Amino acid sequence: MENNQLQSFGPLQKLIEDDSIEEIWINTPNRVFIARAGKSELTNLVLTKEVVHDLIERLLIWGGRRLDVSNPFVDARLPDGSRLHVAIPEVTATHWAVNVRKHLNYVNSLADLLKIGSINKEILEILVSAIDCGFNILVSGGTQAGKTTFLNALISQVSPGERVITIEEVFELKPNLPDWIALQTRNANLEGEGEISLRKLIKESLRMRPSRIIVGEVREAEALDLLIALNSGLPGMATVHANSARGAISKLQLLPLLAGENIAQSFITPTIASCIDLVVQCSLDTTGVRRVVEVAFVTGRSEEGVIEVETLFKWDGTKYVKGLASLANILAKRSL
Repeated sequence: MENNQLQSFGPLQKLIEDDSIEEIWINTPNRVFIARAGKSELTNLVLTKEVVHDLIERLLIWGGRRLDVSNPFVDARLPDGSRLHVAIPEVTATHWAVNVRKHLNYVNSLADLLKIGSINKEILEILVSAIDCGFNILVSGGTQAGKTTFLNALISQVSPGERVITIEEVFELKPNLPDWIALQTRNANLEGEGEISLRKLIKESLRMRPSRIIVGEVREAEALDLLIALNSGLPGMATVHANSARGAISKLQLLPLLAGENIAQSFITPTIASCIDLVVQCSLDTTGVRRVVEVAFVTGRSEEGVIEVETLFKWDGTKYVKGLASLANILAKRSL
């Protein structure tokens, strides 16, 4: 970042420059917290309401987002790649609630994840093969589990010859690829017009000659559009909030129903079973370590609305344990 941009962080500048800090949040002007190694700490930083408001207004100029009574939430990307989220009264009780999730570049590839112990060599080999074969991968986990970091590492493994399109609410993904287009949603203007949703972006991306599409996070009805795209044979990846690999598949069965009453589970279930190949479950443990705790294979079979999921690897608390499934099972599914 340029020096004048760095200075715009004002009283948060030292926290921004500290690479050991992952996130900064302000509950009230005199209660500023940070997250370090996955654990929260209360800082001794004391601000004023005016300082907080001035800081946010300057940061939002970069993000091109609006914050007012009619739009009391904002999600914006900062020039260094950090993500800013703000909520204001009357949504919050009294003070502005501010979160700055920093963009840290210590992990850029699957090899980097192996070095820090987030995966083992066998998982690395399976993921590399899966990406090379164009398998569809769902990355799941809770908040701060490292889903976006892991997804970015997966995308960076894609062949340089592919054209990749990423679709996000706020720009966060930065894969190291020569042919990459990043798309971001847009909020409605003051007149309630001009909104560009994830659903719209997924549909438009299919007109941009993609070799692979990536949806930063599936939260709502855009799950249907993603499934339709994957069902056409276009490889893809996405993240979803879930507590387990099976939970991620169950959630993916529910989200498309938000698209309308005419969406039938009889279409959704077999489509997920055939489209999704791997689910990678990420987790943040009590010691602040982020790790893949499960890699699961979606067999392609379903019965009475239940999709069959088999474990490839699972973390038992001390080591990875092999499941019944193998890479050969995945290759066999794709050959059908």
